[in-house]
Amino acid sequence: MRRLIVLACTAALPLLLGGCELGPKESSQNGYRGTGMDTIAVTAATKAALKANEAPPPPYTPPGTEGPRAATIYKNVQVLGDVSDEQFNYTMAAITAWVAPKEGCNYCHNPANMASDEIYTKVVARKMLQMTRDINGGWSNHVGKTGVTCWTCHRGQAVPTEHWTMPNVPEHKGVIRKKNGQNDPVAASAYSSLPNDAVAMYLLGGNDTKPARVNSTTMHPGPNKTRTMEAEKTYAMMMHISKSLGVNCTTCHNAQSFQSWSSSNKQRVTAWHGLNMARSINHDYISPLAPVFPANRKGTMGDPFKANCATCHRGQNKPLGGYPMAKDYPALWKPAAAKPIATTAAAASSPPAAP
Repeated sequence: MRRLIVLACTAALPLLLGGCELGPKESSQNGYRGTGMDTIAVTAATKAALKANEAPPPPYTPPGTEGPRAATIYKNVQVLGDVSDEQFNYTMAAITAWVAPKEGCNYCHNPANMASDEIYTKVVARKMLQMTRDINGGWSNHVGKTGVTCWTCHRGQAVPTEHWTMPNVPEHKGVIRKKNGQNDPVAASAYSSLPNDAVAMYLLGGNDTKPARVNSTTMHPGPNKTRTMEAEKTYAMMMHISKSLGVNCTTCHNAQSFQSWSSSNKQRVTAWHGLNMARSINHDYISPLAPVFPANRKGTMGDPFKANCATCHRGQNKPLGGYPMAKDYPALWKPAAAKPIATTAAAASSPPAAP
């Protein structure tokens, strides 16, 4: 009997290890051999397959942008009032397919009074439309000309499957049993034993969020007061980014000096802007909706479901493999004459200087 169990475990081992492989990988060498500068990512074939499978076509042939404006025809149109009537209805049809394909228009609207705000999801959708326009118009240093749509996060679900909330940390008076969020594996820390609130430290708080600085450039004692516990949170955040994008550290960093900006790859600057963008999404758009969301749309600490890198990327270095889905939806791009974007975005105009 014991021999049979050993044989069964041996036979199952390849299957278990195979489950750890999310897809074929390819590596490229960025520096001298032996310097650890290999960049590992999913293969081009996998990217192409994901791109073809995940980006849905437009609901129908995109209409023109000319004609009467939506605000002159419909009541209580606060965000998309500047687009044409045909573009407005086309965009609404697409959003319905992206967010609530089963529920349809009634997921946000009262069919007896489409202008009413009595259903909370309409208030949320309006805020998300503002966010989408601000991302496409103000965060080109991260999303480029590819842009984003509701599908980038929702993928046909009313609630994006990849989200996070504040961890529920039990209070303990003494140091005994006080884990400080450690040994509590969650997706936001790549299921490691590192602190489970790392994402909250870097993707929440607007302009007050502390920058990730753990390396000292002088002998101890020096100006760097970062504690070991904070360094662990930085490492947890880096693991989250790596897992969310399906890449390794040297996609952004130079293994010779992880802190040096001058020798880093250009992807590090894009990632830096992405962190600021995610912070703006949570601080400027999602957190203010806390009084609007019902209890079943909040975490155990009463905060709304928030966004992190995985919400859009889903294991790819570029969401949807970089497919420019937003090009078919001009209503989701911020008009040139619109007011400046959120304050967090304005503060994130350039990455920090090399330490």
